[in-house]
Amino acid sequence: MSDPTSLTVRQTYQQVKQNWLAFGGGLLVLAVFVIAIFAPWVAPYDPSKIDIRNILVGPNSQHLFGTDDLGRDVLSRMIWGSRVSLEVGFVAIGIATIIGILLGAISGYYGGYIDSAIMRAVDIMLSIPTIFLVLTVIAILEPSIINIMIVIGLTSWMEPARLVRAEFISLKEREFVTAARALGAADGRIIFRHILPNGLSPILVSATMGVGGAILIESALSFLGLGVQPPTPSWGSLLSSGKDNIEIAWWLSAFPGLAILVTVLGYNLLGEGIRDALDPRQRE
Repeated sequence: MSDPTSLTVRQTYQQVKQNWLAFGGGLLVLAVFVIAIFAPWVAPYDPSKIDIRNILVGPNSQHLFGTDDLGRDVLSRMIWGSRVSLEVGFVAIGIATIIGILLGAISGYYGGYIDSAIMRAVDIMLSIPTIFLVLTVIAILEPSIINIMIVIGLTSWMEPARLVRAEFISLKEREFVTAARALGAADGRIIFRHILPNGLSPILVSATMGVGGAILIESALSFLGLGVQPPTPSWGSLLSSGKDNIEIAWWLSAFPGLAILVTVLGYNLLGEGIRDALDPRQRE
């Protein structure tokens, strides 16, 4: 017999492949990921090397994306900056997803006062604009990549929690859960071994699209000077340095902005494609 999990993965891949927008988004995500992994070999120059002879040089054959106000190669800094963006995106959403799964599972499985308390906490968190909450916490703490990842993760768990709760409410009365209870399975085993694996589809979609959102938040923080600190390059800090010379050096803002746009668009398209692929109504 074939592995049901492998069959589901294969079916999802085929569905995504048939959706050219989703497949294109997946290719964009894969391209950025590969570039970030192989940054030391892909980047043509040292991203921190200052060259006073090539200050604010426009795109040319030696510097495809031009240079900044210190003569550093913009393309090299963008390639290294992709590592920062993806690291923040994956770690922050990983934290948010773990918290959301735990709280959503407890809320949906036990219900009652526990469900009400957790959902009121979700409502309170959702009533506060995420970017302002993140800005407040980062302004109090020391700006660093670790703090950024933790803060974004701790302020982004509400959507996964609501999705998991809805799945648990739908699944906890199914026959396989009743059978597990009849066999004497503990609550922890029922939650993590029986219900959760059957309710991860919306979480996969939420996490995929959440990475793009986390990249946007990190870029905004770095643009405001509250994110990754120099000399570490990030797309947001590149945008921030470009605004002072935008009238004479358009490339300093155009290329990092385009990188953010393309990356976030790729994750959103991929997430939409996965959601369509996992939707039973899309299957014949």
